[in-house]
Amino acid sequence: MAGGGSAAGKGNAPGVRIVVAGDAKTGKSSLILTAATDSYPSNVPPVLPPTRLPDDIYPDRVPVTIIDTSSSPENRGKLVEELKRADAVVLTYACDKPATLDRLSTFWLPELRRLEVRVPVIVVGCMLDKRDEQIPVSLEQVMSPIMQQFREIETCIECSAYRHIQIPEVFYYAQKAVLHPTAPLFDQEAQTLKPRCVRALKRIFILCDLDRDGALSDAELNDFQVKCFNAPLQPSEIVGVKRVVQDKLPDGVNERGLTLTGFLFLHALFIEKGRLETTWTVLRKFGYNNEIRLSEDQLPTPIKRQPDQSVELTNEALDFLRRIFHTFDIDSDEALRSNELDDLFSTAPENPWSEAPYKDAAEKDALGGLSLDGFLSEWALMTLLDPIYSVENLIYIGYAGEPSSAIRITRRRRLDRKKQQSDRNVYQCFVFGPKEAGKSAILNSFIGRPFPEEYESTTADQYGVNIVDLGGTKKTLVLREIPEDGVKKLLSSKDALADCDIALFVHDSSREASWKRAADLLVDVASHGEATGHEVPCLIVAAKDDLDPYLTEIQDSTRVSQDLGIEAPIPISTKLGDFSNLFRRIVNAAEHPHLSIPETEAGRSRKQYHRLINRSLMFVSVGAAVAVVGLAAYRVYAARKNASS
Repeated sequence: MAGGGSAAGKGNAPGVRIVVAGDAKTGKSSLILTAATDSYPSNVPPVLPPTRLPDDIYPDRVPVTIIDTSSSPENRGKLVEELKRADAVVLTYACDKPATLDRLSTFWLPELRRLEVRVPVIVVGCMLDKRDEQIPVSLEQVMSPIMQQFREIETCIECSAYRHIQIPEVFYYAQKAVLHPTAPLFDQEAQTLKPRCVRALKRIFILCDLDRDGALSDAELNDFQVKCFNAPLQPSEIVGVKRVVQDKLPDGVNERGLTLTGFLFLHALFIEKGRLETTWTVLRKFGYNNEIRLSEDQLPTPIKRQPDQSVELTNEALDFLRRIFHTFDIDSDEALRSNELDDLFSTAPENPWSEAPYKDAAEKDALGGLSLDGFLSEWALMTLLDPIYSVENLIYIGYAGEPSSAIRITRRRRLDRKKQQSDRNVYQCFVFGPKEAGKSAILNSFIGRPFPEEYESTTADQYGVNIVDLGGTKKTLVLREIPEDGVKKLLSSKDALADCDIALFVHDSSREASWKRAADLLVDVASHGEATGHEVPCLIVAAKDDLDPYLTEIQDSTRVSQDLGIEAPIPISTKLGDFSNLFRRIVNAAEHPHLSIPETEAGRSRKQYHRLINRSLMFVSVGAAVAVVGLAAYRVYAARKNASS
């Protein structure tokens, strides 16, 4: 595997912007002018205007603009502005002034962190010609403690503008740090490839291992070389590459060719030797950006949809996921254990389900394994909440179809209500209710979590997702628990209910205060739906049916449901496992979205008002039509009369 070729650059940026900062009189302007003109300036202005280096000065041929700065207090605002726009920062000190070197660790580097300027830093010792040569100083010895403390330092270099020593190198290293940064690829402290880099290279290896035998043959290695570097490898070069690997790492090569271990070793070797451009060229040829994620042009374009449309996986994507599930179910126990799931996502930047809202959102068996239904449920949830992220992860694990073929946009909910039928496969249910009503218990039961003995308040939205069998057809149901304290914030948005297929209102049937609060929430949500055009079917759940209800609970809740025109409350007991077919009833209500929509008093008044207005308009329209017909008849009569006379 040979190096060579240039990286595509930093995303779609037009070039590299390098900001030079440091104490006054440390040689900033002289450094920039000498790099740009290849001559030492006799007169140097206090601060230079932006300076563009010739495009062909470095192999990557990416435009480089250098920004000079002033360290004087009155120019502080401008300095901060430029630092925040930088792709890389060159920090200067004067080789003959040790105090300016100390200032890097006491002021400049901490200041960059305080400003959250997270870009590569090149530390440059200027005026090397002025340093007392009687005092031998090792750059490595001086800079090692600073580099240990400030890992953002990419390179340290000393130079002299006056003697033309290492001037082009300063900005070459700065440009290279932007185009081929070390930090995403390599852990300097551990001297190993970073996990995300390993995962990307593993995916690339698998894509190039066309015969799936776990090794790159000579032909596959040559194809890889041509794809990445536009040049074939000679047979002697292939032998040489494999010999280098085998000498250092015997299991890096086997009888079939270069193994994954050997492939990773080669890249670690390139990076250790400072040839980061080789690994970056490979990553970019396979569509990765500087964060070692697939760049935007590898993913579907932003999805254009109305707020009341959702996104689901297509049958093509679901078939792929079923095959993947069985491929990684190594022990054939119909469940993916944590190690099998880690293996499945080992070619993605990370396991996307290791954090909220996906962590523990689907049902697991007693050993913590995901069944096929649980696996598909997690994908359905991810596609519902973040479709582009879902497709991105599909590609990481091997989906080879056109990215846009993995997802479909559903029909608008507004249209579903008109047609009195929904054709969705995934329904989202918002679960409302006061504290201690039993919302979390419903979610836990839905995904098979045990009933908790102690109450724990929910402070953020929680999700539970599972597949509901309707007797022949299967639908995916997503329960989203909305904490009581979060309802006001949710309803502050006009489209708050646009992505809700059905709302559930849970109350503790043994406490009157719980019911009253649930009823208030129901009216608030129904009123919001009526006002915004995002009406949703609603169901009331009387939880804790194992406890004695308060005296008028059934009467009160039945009256309210009748007044609003929705189904009577559904009694359940999560403690006893009695759910009265709750989850099927939720899906059935979501499938027929014109039913179970509550109508408030204000909503009824608004409808009556609109009917009156429409009738008035109709009366005016009919009157106008009669007048027009009458006028036409008169004209005909007048014309005939004139003709006869």
